[in-house]
Amino acid sequence: MKPLRYASSLLPSIRDYSQVPRTWKGDFVAGVTVGIIALPLALAFGVSSGAGAAAGLVTAIVAGIVAGVFGGSNVQVSGPTGAMVVVLGPIVAREGVAAVAIVAVMAGVIVIVAGALRLGRTVTYIPWPVIEGFTLGIAVIIFLQQIPSAFGVETGESDNAAVAAAQGLSTLAPAAAVWPIAMVLVVAAIMILAPRIHPQLPGSIVAIILVTVVAELAELPVARIGALPSSLPLPSMPDLSWETVAVLIGPALTVAALAAIESLLSARVAATLADTGPYDPDRELVGQGLASVASGFFGGMPAVGAIARTAVNVRSGGRTRVAAIVHSIVLIGVVYLATGPVSAIPLAALAGVLMLTAIRMVSVATVRSIVGSTRSDTIVFIVTAIITVSVDLIVAVEIGIVVAAFFALRTLARSSGVHREELPGVIVAGDEQIALFRLDGALFFGAAERVLDRISLITNVHVVIIRMSQLQVLDATGARVVTEIVQNLERRGITVLIKGVQERHLNLLTHVGVLGSLRHQNHLFDDLDSAVEHARSHVQRAVGTDPNPA
Repeated sequence: MKPLRYASSLLPSIRDYSQVPRTWKGDFVAGVTVGIIALPLALAFGVSSGAGAAAGLVTAIVAGIVAGVFGGSNVQVSGPTGAMVVVLGPIVAREGVAAVAIVAVMAGVIVIVAGALRLGRTVTYIPWPVIEGFTLGIAVIIFLQQIPSAFGVETGESDNAAVAAAQGLSTLAPAAAVWPIAMVLVVAAIMILAPRIHPQLPGSIVAIILVTVVAELAELPVARIGALPSSLPLPSMPDLSWETVAVLIGPALTVAALAAIESLLSARVAATLADTGPYDPDRELVGQGLASVASGFFGGMPAVGAIARTAVNVRSGGRTRVAAIVHSIVLIGVVYLATGPVSAIPLAALAGVLMLTAIRMVSVATVRSIVGSTRSDTIVFIVTAIITVSVDLIVAVEIGIVVAAFFALRTLARSSGVHREELPGVIVAGDEQIALFRLDGALFFGAAERVLDRISLITNVHVVIIRMSQLQVLDATGARVVTEIVQNLERRGITVLIKGVQERHLNLLTHVGVLGSLRHQNHLFDDLDSAVEHARSHVQRAVGTDPNPA
């Protein structure tokens, strides 16, 4: 694809809205529905990250519009997410709230560059058990992060969610915990029961309204969201001095990697939920990057494609980008018309929303599918989840991929083989002096040593025929091993014939030196019968003491 054509494919087009005349009603309904659902999540994620409820709300508004227009999916809804909260919490603790907007801009630029470099397809290389282990770990962290609000205790000092939760619980005063715990239970119960009453009933909104009204009327002693701005802030450039960039480049890279992975996974899942058209992963990265940059300018958090809100959008009838834009307009209405009531929402109510959201992130059926598949996939899943909770999200993905790759290579190595075969046709005198080996599957660095040992240790033969026509995978290490086999056998006076080199392997075998190691250029064959006939002639000459067989 030519550069200009590729660049134009990353930009919005009138074709993005070609279906709007047919789908606008569904888009509008879906946008309103997602906006209502997104409100408590945006507030909760903002509070949980440490950036504040206003930052979560601004992120949902700005990212919803910018990513909706510039992103690569027709139905993706972006905003703050639980996974991003997990990463931002320690950043806020170390660098302060002001660092969030700076990291958003820096991470956004990195994600834009990744899209421009066509790295959008790389997410397809992440194994399914790694993704699910990562998701399970995030769910556990989100749940643990809500314990201070749920129990009315102070947050622990540790960056690790489990340790901080334990530290907070160690200071628990039972009398102070009664009302927060009751609010969490009421919110969770309403969210569970609401869909059973009516599928479209927004349980989280109903629960928060009910709990807030009761808390206000009874003047309950619980922490609230607090004052929110009654208008959107004006955009401003965060402090991007060299000193600040140097300090935050590490966190920005982590945020960028997480934003890219989560957004692409969400867009890919959304494409399977309904006939909403294909998604462009590179354009999706550019759109999400622009959304993070814009969010940072407005004092918000990094933007991410949110699978929960995206799924609700599709299931509610959203089919074009209009739905994501409507969702943001609904949230803008909240900012200008309802910040007073919203500021009175108890933090424990938001904790209840996030706790149940975290539980719902984990699919029992999916966990059973992975655990019941193979032992290696189970190990990858568990290791990724544990490292996500105990160490770091990106480290967990990296180690999960490494572990999965190890098991994949081991399986590939086991699928490869070297087999000694009988010579075809009628056996003639001297055939016992000919060894025929067939290489199967993959000959690469993980399996090469076994092949080397098997063939090089052959004795009591004059000729070895190596069949390579069934070889599916060959790397430089495998080719080098074949060279060593040929050289080793030829030094011992055993003639090596190679049969069935595939065209795609010929260049590699030539450059590594396999063909040059053969005694004669005629020792390369296309069919087995010719190779066997030539081998028999060598045996006859060897018996006749001919010192220079061809």
